[in-house]
Amino acid sequence: MTTAVDFGNLDKATEADERRFVAAFTKALANDAGDEAKRHLAAGRAIYYGDDRYPDGVVKEYPDGHRQLVTFKDDREVLIRDL
Repeated sequence: MTTAVDFGNLDKATEADERRFVAAFTKALANDAGDEAKRHLAAGRAIYYGDDRYPDGVVKEYPDGHRQLVTFKDDREVLIRDL
């Protein structure tokens, strides 16, 4: 029997809950086809993602396809360079 984990309360989770969360999260990442990212782009919103080729920042991709490398400082987005 599988017990559901309330992922909204991970700060109160047991070790077993945390292991189940990590397993479910890892499985979801492995099976991600990018549908949510595609929805965001189609709705006219930029998406952010990591890319091992750019360890000094985060890639920001716009709906028109152009990309920038950004970072965050003092709760502000800072442009590093266009990609």
